[in-house]
Amino acid sequence: MKNLTLSLLFISFLSLSFSQEKLVWHEDLKEAITISQKENKPLMLFFTGSDWCGWCIRLQKEVFFKPEFTKWAAENVVLVELDFPRKKAQSQELRAQNAQLQQQFQVRGYPTIWFVKADKNSSGQVNLSQLGRTGYVKGGPAAWIATANQQLAGK
Repeated sequence: MKNLTLSLLFISFLSLSFSQEKLVWHEDLKEAITISQKENKPLMLFFTGSDWCGWCIRLQKEVFFKPEFTKWAAENVVLVELDFPRKKAQSQELRAQNAQLQQQFQVRGYPTIWFVKADKNSSGQVNLSQLGRTGYVKGGPAAWIATANQQLAGK
């Protein structure tokens, strides 16, 4: 009986872990814009220092790694990580892209999250319209998501 109970618990755990959605963080802005336009979702630009920024790591642990955030993100945004690591290697193109966006959005500290809408004009150029900005929000996924929803609604 004990083995049966343990087996059932193990199977339940496996099915739960496989049924949870996996977050997809894009690094290539052009690829993310294509997906954003196809799915009609705004971009969530996450400016981070993944290997040195304590508040970035805390935000990920307290919010981004939680099932509530995973569900919300899958339904509402296309995720883009714009990383400024100190130890992790990056291609020159990725560093240049991230630096350009950091300057464009005047990011001065980490973590900074911008919600933007990508629109193409008649000549095919992409314009990123700012919807709102946030960062670390105390209170876990529910508090962070409430703040994000206000930003996306333009409040």
